[in-house]
Amino acid sequence: MKVIIEADGGSRGNPGPAGYGAVVKDAATGEVLAERLDSLGITTNNVAEYSGLVAGLKAAAELGASTVDVRMDSKLVVEQMSGRWKIKHPALQPLAQEARELAAGFAKVRFEWIPRAENSYADRLANQAMDGDVVEQPAVVRTSEPARSSEPNRQSPTGWTGATGTPTKLFLLRHGQTAMSVDRRYSGRGDVPLTELGQAQVAAAAKRLAGMKGLVTGDEVAPIVSSPLTRTRQTAEAVADALGGRVETHQGLVETDFGEWEGLTFAEAAERDPDLHRAWLSDSSIPAPGGESFDTVHRRVRKARDELIARYGGRTLIVVSHVTPIKTLLRMGLDAGPSLLFRLHLDLASLSIVEFYPDGNASVRLVNDISHLA
Repeated sequence: MKVIIEADGGSRGNPGPAGYGAVVKDAATGEVLAERLDSLGITTNNVAEYSGLVAGLKAAAELGASTVDVRMDSKLVVEQMSGRWKIKHPALQPLAQEARELAAGFAKVRFEWIPRAENSYADRLANQAMDGDVVEQPAVVRTSEPARSSEPNRQSPTGWTGATGTPTKLFLLRHGQTAMSVDRRYSGRGDVPLTELGQAQVAAAAKRLAGMKGLVTGDEVAPIVSSPLTRTRQTAEAVADALGGRVETHQGLVETDFGEWEGLTFAEAAERDPDLHRAWLSDSSIPAPGGESFDTVHRRVRKARDELIARYGGRTLIVVSHVTPIKTLLRMGLDAGPSLLFRLHLDLASLSIVEFYPDGNASVRLVNDISHLA
């Protein structure tokens, strides 16, 4: 996904009461995808400008952007971030370093100076911040209960991350084997059932989950949320039978739409569309022909996650899905870039665990565990 960041900052007095504003827009449509603004207390114009840039880059990363055009009316920030001017002021060096580290997480970042008149959106947000007119963004559901681990002899990560509040804990279970996975074919929206081995795999996973603490408390069973496709529903129903729960489905957890590559092997897709397939393997903004890009999947899964947290905040859930949505949720937990999708392996019927805290922190507790299949 390609986005545009417009960022601005200001100080009334220089130094004086300062604030920043940043807006992230879809490069293709101009749609506003995110806004960020905040007051900074007493500081300088340049610190405020850099703070706006950092906030915009963070928002773009949260949206799963791969290519970023940064547009600012600060000549100093644009020239320094482009490497043409040195950064001599000690107050700016750590902000510039943070901006560089964030920029390194994208496939491509370009910095462009624009006149102030063309940066009016970000300027308005920055002025709101300087006026103290900052509306706190709504948070996910909070509870007054202390964070606690549902596994024995495990420590909560809050002590060393600073995370606060009770996390929403997701047990992420990939579906079992299908005929498509046997032949290693692209299997997205095609509605195929589990094989006999696949059914045995999910039975083992269900038995494992039934023996784990925190999923059944008295008469209450953790919610089980599944992609609506047959292979995931069969997997989720096996878990529900083992725990005594029930399955609900969420369309946002469905696998990537591979379009015209559906049913093809890796080699067949590469032979059919060699240049596109090669580009697709390294650029998350490129869709399969007639299908979805991984950036589109990222936005869809993020929305699904936010909806689940809004509904079940502070609880433990079992999420049954496919390889790409599960990788995407782990990517969110790790605050990683899109390259994770191409470097992380997830086996069939594997179990992973991620926690999302109400203050924005997250903790990945388990990845690709298949010990129940041994």
